Amino acid sequence: MSADTTTPDQHHYRRDVTGFGVVTIRPVRPNEDVDLLHGWVTQDRARFWGMREASRERVHEIYAYLDSSTTHHAYLVHRDGVPAALAQTYQPEADPVGECYDVRPGDVGVHLLIGPSTGVERGFTGALFGAILDFVLADPGRLRVVMEPDARNDRAIRRLLRTGFRLGPLIDLPDKGARLLFLDRPGTTTG
Repeated sequence: MSADTTTPDQHHYRRDVTGFGVVTIRPVRPNEDVDLLHGWVTQDRARFWGMREASRERVHEIYAYLDSSTTHHAYLVHRDGVPAALAQTYQPEADPVGECYDVRPGDVGVHLLIGPSTGVERGFTGALFGAILDFVLADPGRLRVVMEPDARNDRAIRRLLRTGFRLGPLIDLPDKGARLLFLDRPGTTTG
């Protein structure tokens, strides 16, 4: 990977991923992005996202709320200018997940929804997810990534394990049973 740029506030990011393309990450713009996001989150393939029945107005309301939050943020990820994923970051101590495990300084929670594909491309998810993790860890204060996919989402759990995450406990959240997974910043060990 090369040629990455990030603004000081970590809200705009660009990385040229060798052999994959240019990945850009910017905050979701609820008014501009609502149709795209509604189309993604209501598909059957996004059933674990928990918004399949959400109206366009409800999707707008949720992302407008995240846009105003100081602890939760939503980002639209593009590959070569084409929307490819929705990533959300959050401070676990300000989220229900933080009541389910021992939150440590430097923890950052991440949710990820890969957009619908236009075809099968070997290595696509891994390359895209790698760039997203680079973005998340561009903040040196972030020491450990925490993810909590639906416990039934075997595909996501296998992907996270292949990426280097380690299994944590099963937890009960208000809207799902989840599996915690943790990834330490390279070069650190938080336990």
